[in-house]
Amino acid sequence: MSHRTSNGAPAPENFPFRTRDKLRYGDTDRQGHVNNAVFATFLETGRVDMLIGGGVDLMGPNGAFVLARLELDFRREVNWPGEVEIGTRVAAVGRSSLRLEQAVFHNGECVASGESTVVLTDVTTRRSKHFSEEARAFLEGSKN
Repeated sequence: MSHRTSNGAPAPENFPFRTRDKLRYGDTDRQGHVNNAVFATFLETGRVDMLIGGGVDLMGPNGAFVLARLELDFRREVNWPGEVEIGTRVAAVGRSSLRLEQAVFHNGECVASGESTVVLTDVTTRRSKHFSEEARAFLEGSKN
């Protein structure tokens, strides 16, 4: 991730797609902080919001995104109650795959960062499918 704060963490303003998620009591573990598995769900929330809620049909007919890779770095613990902000940006666009850079912020501070790779698939054939020209233009235009 190219845009970072003085401590090397990504900054919220460098993510064009941002969404929020509520911290739930059930997200916590025995130590009282948000369980590490929940961070993958936060990244999912950010991906889905960008891929489906971005105003452009990225999937086309019979299309669906599948997660092919997830890399997640934990930076700080998070405690309930509150909410997190999830930032997502397009890092690279392939013929049918998309690499996203993401970060989770709590009270404005980066608490986790990661990369997600998703592949556009055809739900009937269960094979990858190429992005439409409209989808590709939107995704390429969203790159930082």
